[in-house]
Amino acid sequence: MERALDFWFDFSSPYSYIASEWVGALAARHGRRVRWHAILLGVTFQAAELKSPVSHPLKREYSLRDFPRSARCEGLPYCMPAVFPQPTQNAARIFWWLHDTRGSEAAEAWAHAGLRAVFTRGITLSEPQALRALAQAEGLDADACERVWNDPQWKARLKQANDEAIAAGVFGAPFFVVDGEPFWGNDRKPQIERWLASGPF
Repeated sequence: MERALDFWFDFSSPYSYIASEWVGALAARHGRRVRWHAILLGVTFQAAELKSPVSHPLKREYSLRDFPRSARCEGLPYCMPAVFPQPTQNAARIFWWLHDTRGSEAAEAWAHAGLRAVFTRGITLSEPQALRALAQAEGLDADACERVWNDPQWKARLKQANDEAIAAGVFGAPFFVVDGEPFWGNDRKPQIERWLASGPF
């Protein structure tokens, strides 16, 4: 039976964007598939009594250098969005709607579209018109998507995903679990690769 690699991400996380571009290929090389989970970092930070690195002046200056550097290291384009961090609960609700009604591939395609929109084109997903335009560009019904992000059902679904993430020990993004082993951060790629190749170390 194919074993999955779990991947938690937030649409507002630069490191989630970077990881989203390599996690699928890495998993596939080792006969694994990826289970994607859209969450809200702010919720996990609160549960772990943490703050965003960019809320601390010293960490902010470092992080703003490291985001594009880390993208360049992976050969990826990067654009720092004007609004950062930005609320992404509406994009995440669309993700779970697609996941639960159309399947994981549709949800993953939306995740890629959203992350690339934010970090390669600087789009602000918290702006309803921008989110509607992205949905339409991705072949989705913009009106349906707007109904989804305002629907209590999908608000509850995202809350469920956040609660499940916290229960699984997730406190940041990107966060991975492989065979029950947690890995936090885009910079854990070499360790994940080694684990998938040869098992526990």
